[in-house]
Amino acid sequence: MREMWSGQQGRLLPVEEPGAELGEVTLGGDPAGVVLGGERRSIPVYGPGGYAWRPSVGDQVLVLKAGAERESPCIVGRVQGDLNLGPGETAVSGGDSAVYLKTGQLDLRGNVTINGVGLVDLIAAVVAEILSNLEV
Repeated sequence: MREMWSGQQGRLLPVEEPGAELGEVTLGGDPAGVVLGGERRSIPVYGPGGYAWRPSVGDQVLVLKAGAERESPCIVGRVQGDLNLGPGETAVSGGDSAVYLKTGQLDLRGNVTINGVGLVDLIAAVVAEILSNLEV
C-alpha cells in the first residue's frame, strides 16, 4: 500500500494500488515488460491450461496483481482485436495464421501443415499412393 500526502490536516492517506490494470507491452515474450504508470519488467504470462502465447510489443494486456500487497503482477490476457465473431464463435490467431470456429464451419487461414508436411503435399502423396495401388 502506498501513501499520498493530504493537505487536509497534514496527514498521509493510504492509496491502494488497483488489483488489475490495463497496460501496454514494451518487451514482448514471457516474461514481458509492461507500462503500468511506470514500466514493470519480468512479468510472467499466464493462459488457460494447454494454451501458450507470447504478447508482442504494443499489445494492450490485462495485468492482474496477485499477493497480499499486490506485489506479484502477471499478464492474464490481451485486448481482443476485431475478429468479426458472432456469439458463441471462437478464433485462435497468431501472426498471419488463424483458426476460426464459427457456427457450422471450421476456417483455417495461413499455411496448413500436418506433422510438418504441407497439406497440399500430403494430399498429393495420398493420391499418388492410391493411384499406384490401382490395378490397371
